[in-house]
Amino acid sequence: MSLSGILIILGTLLGVAACILVVQRFVPHPLRERHNDVAGFIFAAVGVLYAMLLAFVVIAVWENHSAARESTFQEADELAGLYWVSRELPMPLGGRLEQQTIDYAETVMHKEWPLMAEHHSSPEATRLVYELREGIMAYHANGPREELLYDRAVTHLENLASARRERLNQVGEEVPTLLWTALIAGAVITIGFTFLFGLSNTFTHTLMVLMLTGLVVVSLVVIREMDFPFNGATKVDPTAFEVFLDRLPPPRAAA
Repeated sequence: MSLSGILIILGTLLGVAACILVVQRFVPHPLRERHNDVAGFIFAAVGVLYAMLLAFVVIAVWENHSAARESTFQEADELAGLYWVSRELPMPLGGRLEQQTIDYAETVMHKEWPLMAEHHSSPEATRLVYELREGIMAYHANGPREELLYDRAVTHLENLASARRERLNQVGEEVPTLLWTALIAGAVITIGFTFLFGLSNTFTHTLMVLMLTGLVVVSLVVIREMDFPFNGATKVDPTAFEVFLDRLPPPRAAA
């Protein structure tokens, strides 16, 4: 968990503790205790509704995070497939494609990944995809073997471009502002309801309120950390591209 997330949790706990002490001071527990039965019934309904909302958002951001990781590995797998096909293609095209696949992986890792943390993509990486496409489409196969290699290269390239588009679509995905508003408002209402209960033991009441507050705020911080898959404590790293580059033989020289 990031430092900002920890500060949010601690700050919220301190704020809620101060609020509950103020309520206990100016609204004595005998006055609040009279309505415990009614407040408890309403609180149960509010708690269930808010728990459903939290669960829905947590599942949604986790699925988005998993999809981003999966599309990244799929993209790297297709790039690796294109590289190994290019090793079998004749020069100069084969050597040129080898180098372009390596350049693409390095550009995505070192230039595009930092940009994705700011919801942007790399024009240079896009240009390299266009160059790969132009080189493959301009090739004229000689014989059945080269035709087979050509078909495989086209398939890997199209799958690579599709996986890249999916990854870039996920760059702009995050929890909508309206949903964040509902989450925060629900948290305030849920925690605020606990102030209406009256207990003769101030310490016990405060402890219960803080435990509920901690659970709710930790859930919100987890959603915040996983909100955008390419940033935060649980961000998706370019591990797939690193593995691809670490296992390559020396490239052939393009003529």
